[in-house]
Amino acid sequence: MHRKRMLVAGLAATGLLLAAPTTATAGGSRPAPEPQVKSTALAAPFNLSVKGGQVLVADGGLNLVGKLRSDGSIKTIAADQPGASGVAPAGKRLAFTTTVSNQETFENTAAGLHIWGPRGSRVYADTFAYEQKRNPDKVNHYGIDNPSQCVIDAFNAAHFPYDYMGEKDSHAYSVAAYRGGWVVADAGANALWRIDNWGHIKTLAVLPPQPTTLTAAMASALGFPSCVVGVTYNFEPVPTDVEVGRDGYLYVTTLPGGPESPVLGARGKVWKVNPHNGKAWPIADGFLGATNLAIGSKGEIYVAELFAGQISVIKHRRTSVFAALPGVVAVEAGKRSLWAGTLGSEGSEEPPTPPAPGTIVKFSLSGHGQYMGTVTR
Repeated sequence: MHRKRMLVAGLAATGLLLAAPTTATAGGSRPAPEPQVKSTALAAPFNLSVKGGQVLVADGGLNLVGKLRSDGSIKTIAADQPGASGVAPAGKRLAFTTTVSNQETFENTAAGLHIWGPRGSRVYADTFAYEQKRNPDKVNHYGIDNPSQCVIDAFNAAHFPYDYMGEKDSHAYSVAAYRGGWVVADAGANALWRIDNWGHIKTLAVLPPQPTTLTAAMASALGFPSCVVGVTYNFEPVPTDVEVGRDGYLYVTTLPGGPESPVLGARGKVWKVNPHNGKAWPIADGFLGATNLAIGSKGEIYVAELFAGQISVIKHRRTSVFAALPGVVAVEAGKRSLWAGTLGSEGSEEPPTPPAPGTIVKFSLSGHGQYMGTVTR
């Protein structure tokens, strides 16, 4: 089901600078944090890495991995990297992900992790080839269990699959350094890969299908007949980011497969994954376009919600709005700061909007360490 997986191309093509809700203050006593624009030299900064005063970015619009300079320009580290989307340093090594996609067929034709090390060493872990051979989510059944003929006809008419197992596809999207190697969140394979510095790949976890029961309002908005109402559709999970928590567990954001819009509701999730056995369980949900996450110094989890135009924060099992930020696609925690990347826009005619660059912005967490906006779920 390739239509749900063209993440880099799909997000870049949207040029989304969405209208976001106004962020409420915490009990009316603290203002919402304001972003400081640090660079406007981006197009699609899908992932950031903030470490030791260094800010790295993977830009899938400019097809590069770079470093933020103090004047806001981007120093290119790796050029001509198609679909660059993830970046992470570890010691003397730097890892970043790329994906080659066919813009007409919405199919990915190559994907993997690049590991650049000391003395010019270059290693490429081919996640596309691994997925073609292993396809670990082939155990997952997607679509509808025992659909009626009316339901089958409705989904066929919409050119939407109604019954299939996990397919072969790789979109190496995000990467995190982990125990002398790397963990990659693959938005095409619906899996997490464990990759060592020599490029050997193992399956760390396969995320489960995401069920949604279709209501009358959903069916009407999607143009489906009444026989679809009440049907449960098992959508694919789409892991978009992975971070290592202070507890040693992995934390992962997922987009739901299928239409990512208010029509089907805010179905994005944050998962906690045991890296030893691959067991995964959701710890928060209700996100609209969960494309990235960051873990703060006190264990709080920030989530970039692209289609809600905001950053949310999970603290003490509660989720609230941290800040409005239209077009936000990436978020990363620094020392007493939070960094974010927003997508650029080519402008549009209806309604008319001027073109806008992609940006890197910084939020100061001083005075906001205990910030909680309006609790949303």
